[in-house]
Amino acid sequence: MPTVLHQALLIAAKDTRIFFKDRFAVGFSFLFPFLFVIGFTLALSGQGPDDSPLTITVSSQEETEAGETLMAGMIAESPLTIRQLDYDEALAQVESGDLDGFVSFPVGFTQALTEGRPATLEVVTGGGSAESAAALRSFADHVAGELAAVQNTYSALSLLGEAGQADLDAIDWSAALGSRDYAIRFEVETVGEVGPFNASNFTLPGYLTMFVFFAAAMSAEAIARERQTNTLERLMSNGTRREAIVLGKFIGASYRGVAQLAVMWTVGIVAFDIDLGASPAAVIVISALMVLASSAFGLLLASLVSSVRAAATAGVLASLTLAPLGGCWWPLFITPQWMQSLAKITPHGWANTGFNKLMLFGAEFGDVTQEMAALLLFGVAFLAFALWRFRLTAS
Repeated sequence: MPTVLHQALLIAAKDTRIFFKDRFAVGFSFLFPFLFVIGFTLALSGQGPDDSPLTITVSSQEETEAGETLMAGMIAESPLTIRQLDYDEALAQVESGDLDGFVSFPVGFTQALTEGRPATLEVVTGGGSAESAAALRSFADHVAGELAAVQNTYSALSLLGEAGQADLDAIDWSAALGSRDYAIRFEVETVGEVGPFNASNFTLPGYLTMFVFFAAAMSAEAIARERQTNTLERLMSNGTRREAIVLGKFIGASYRGVAQLAVMWTVGIVAFDIDLGASPAAVIVISALMVLASSAFGLLLASLVSSVRAAATAGVLASLTLAPLGGCWWPLFITPQWMQSLAKITPHGWANTGFNKLMLFGAEFGDVTQEMAALLLFGVAFLAFALWRFRLTAS
């Protein structure tokens, strides 16, 4: 094993020296990706999320005076934009996709509330954004918390026995629920303006993934050329093990991938002001696993082709197919669900999903372990297949 590793490291060092002497290869791997990053960053600069006021849709299935008064008081007191719809109409809009969801007061809600019995709010959501569903649930929780004061009043009076019951019977609940003492109150705090996002936070990781895999795929052409010129066969005749050749090619491609990572992340941080998110360590781990998977992918392509022309064609075709499919050209989270599912058959898709979670949505290290495991699995599978099929001769 030490002999195999020593031979592999020598082959990797040789391939790395040859690579850095090739100006075109260096430019393609390190400079060309930034043309795409700069172009798309400029095209998307100044874009950002909408800072429009939050609109909450509510519906009441009650027809009692107390229920109507509660609804009117809530709408009047709220600084939010609250829209009231008929229950059937709101449900139809959710089913058609025109409405993300709504909060409903079911039949008997106010009666149960004023009698001290459990009162349940209904939150109806469709297939809309997760943010809208979270806002509706938070709104419902706030309403429930505010109305708990009514039940506390009931409970306190009921403990007084007959005198308390007399006070309860004397309360005009319709008027009480609409008064400022019982109305649902909201507070809105402004913590800052919503600014435009940094487009480089998703364009740079996407094109980094694309060109790391592209460079690794194009290494299959160099392997095919060495096979065609009998270079690999001569290495074998000089005592180099077959496993050492495969491992050396893998390590050499990994060297180049790590160099690409170092250059692009450094320039991205310094020149494009990208944000690595809450867990930069997770970004580094996903990047490293992506390099290993891409290096094994290049070996896999080399094991499948028989000529230099076929290797070049396979490398370009695979790269230009897997890149858009895996979310390198556009963020996967804006694509239809079927496309997001299809991206999971590519290592590109798992890498970009991990980068997006970390750099755009504030994910922690533990939130992307699935993406890490998928990239590791791709790398092991690609390398195992390459070891099985790798040929040293053109015939």
